Amino acid sequence: MSQKNTYILGIESSCDDTSAAVLKNETILSNIIATQDIHKAYGGVVPELASRAHLQNIVPVVNQAIKAAGITIHDIDAIAFTKGPGLLGSLVVGTSFSKAFSLALGIPMIDVNHMHGHVLAHFIDDEGKEKPQFPFLCLTVSGGHTQIVLVKNYLEMEVIGTTIDDAAGEAFDKSAKMLGFDYPGGPLIDKYAKEGDPLKFEFAKPKIEGYDYSFSGLKTSILYFIQKQEKIVPTFIEDNLKDLCASIQKTIIDILFVKLIKASSDLGINHIAIAGGVSANSGLRNELHKMKAERNWKIFIPKFEFCTDNAAMIAITGKFMFEQKMFANQSVAAMARLKI
Repeated sequence: MSQKNTYILGIESSCDDTSAAVLKNETILSNIIATQDIHKAYGGVVPELASRAHLQNIVPVVNQAIKAAGITIHDIDAIAFTKGPGLLGSLVVGTSFSKAFSLALGIPMIDVNHMHGHVLAHFIDDEGKEKPQFPFLCLTVSGGHTQIVLVKNYLEMEVIGTTIDDAAGEAFDKSAKMLGFDYPGGPLIDKYAKEGDPLKFEFAKPKIEGYDYSFSGLKTSILYFIQKQEKIVPTFIEDNLKDLCASIQKTIIDILFVKLIKASSDLGINHIAIAGGVSANSGLRNELHKMKAERNWKIFIPKFEFCTDNAAMIAITGKFMFEQKMFANQSVAAMARLKI
């Protein structure tokens, strides 16, 4: 007798992307993302504008995801949504929608930790792509988070290293702003870095104990360096843009990998994954491939569409929670701060 398929509807609304995905067992049938361009004019995400845009986008995005998956709402076994962490107003939209959807259809709802989702994106079925074996380490890097996560199984994870101030993604975006790029500037640093000399300029690297990170000192170092050079040559940024991008990117990646290498060596774990928006960075991916050769790491890199915030990662996490009947009730509330 054939086993019944499980369909999970995933909802992600933690920041400025409204996303809905349909998962059949461990295969993504659809993953729709509505990106909010309005924030570019303000140089960063404006929480009030983000939550209003989520309100406008969520119903059309969900309808599109269900239609693209070729199913009806009555095929859905459960709805999984991001409870946190993230922008509270944005999270409330996804949480409220999920409560109503669950109530209307009489199906369970599953509250997912956003960071948990980034890690488990590696378990989405993708044409026979190999998946990590437990335990493994996952470097999770985004605009708001930088963590080394010890992943013991699908639902048991431990953050063994985290940033004590700013995230790596924020360091990319703030550095990009200093160089005159529009928000989000991180991808532009990556673009220009490919043609620059990563050894041209040196910036301060923090000395933090254990596996923790710090990026506030690096941002200050870059700012003071640029200001000093512009007093001597007003066109310094324009004259050295590619080399600046390459040097900034190398410094951030070096900081990330020093701790990741230490954790891998100390714990004797060579299955290493990356996740989060910054995992789309080509320099980070190249360094991981370099470590694969030098340190005999088994590496796992998500597809680009599963790096940034997306509902597919929420749906796959929801699937593992669904199997353990880890359901939320109607009293569940969105949480801006939420630990793994």
